[in-house]
Amino acid sequence: MTTSLLRERDPVPSSTVPVPTTRYGGPRLDPAYYEPDRVPDIIERYAGPIDTLPPGSPGKVGLLELEFGRTPRGTELVQHYQKAPLQIMRPLYYDPARPDMPYTYLMSTGAGVMQGDRLRTDLVFGPGTSAHVTTSAWTKVLRMHHDYAVAQVNISVGEDAFLEYLPDPVILFAEARLYQRTRLTLPPSASVVVGETLVAGRLAHHDERHLYSALAADFEVCRPDGTVVALDRVRLTPADGATGDLAVLDDHDVLSMLYVLTSQASVAEVTELLHSALAPSTTGGVIFGVSALPDDAGVWVRLLGDDTRSVGAAMTLAWQSVRRLLTGGTAPTIRKT
Repeated sequence: MTTSLLRERDPVPSSTVPVPTTRYGGPRLDPAYYEPDRVPDIIERYAGPIDTLPPGSPGKVGLLELEFGRTPRGTELVQHYQKAPLQIMRPLYYDPARPDMPYTYLMSTGAGVMQGDRLRTDLVFGPGTSAHVTTSAWTKVLRMHHDYAVAQVNISVGEDAFLEYLPDPVILFAEARLYQRTRLTLPPSASVVVGETLVAGRLAHHDERHLYSALAADFEVCRPDGTVVALDRVRLTPADGATGDLAVLDDHDVLSMLYVLTSQASVAEVTELLHSALAPSTTGGVIFGVSALPDDAGVWVRLLGDDTRSVGAAMTLAWQSVRRLLTGGTAPTIRKT
């Protein structure tokens, strides 16, 4: 025989039941945190209820926050927060020329970016840090029947820091709708190399070339006081018969951008270096242009091609050349599974 130690409590009047002041997950799950402050019209027009999990549901808001600091051992990850589907592998130190420099791989546990997804990544690099950040695989933006997806990356770099942010390509499936926004904040003493690559569908599928519904991509650079240094906008709407606006693809399928922001070398020196490094790529059908950013803040490169291998090889040549110029060392082979 057992005796229960529990007894039935008197019912509590509903008016006295405490009401939570913060929703589950805290302020990070407030839409004001993970939704962008604006969405371009070509994406916003698809807003609406969806027949799957809506934005804000578990698994639909991916958050990743990383902070790197300088320690006696070099650069180390000092703060880390993640919420599925976004996560990271443990930072690796495999560069014999830079044993102080971590290589960090961003990952997603999902099959790809889906309708209603809201993804936000915040990367902070303290004064004097050096780091390389990439992804473990291509980002697949899947077919969407309702609403759209948003992927935001906020990067803050401290004085005298060195950062390379070179994620793998983003591939846009048929009927995909994506707003991608990258915001970079850095002082003049920092050096940053950022790359982005967009692919117009699964190119091996001959019936899936430029069939995504809409892509809006913004790359914004500013100083710590808020002064805008550069703004690069891409607007692609092949469903409307347009793949132009501020970005002209010239009937190509792969678009890559490389941004080099530094005061360690002159704009003329970086420009000449990139022209020389990329010239051999033209034999593989790659078209490229190199331009100076405003106020001699750095250099901007745009590449066009018809296959990811040739454009990817050109991007690698450009990155390796800049690494040698800015650090005096050679770039390692980036390990990918």
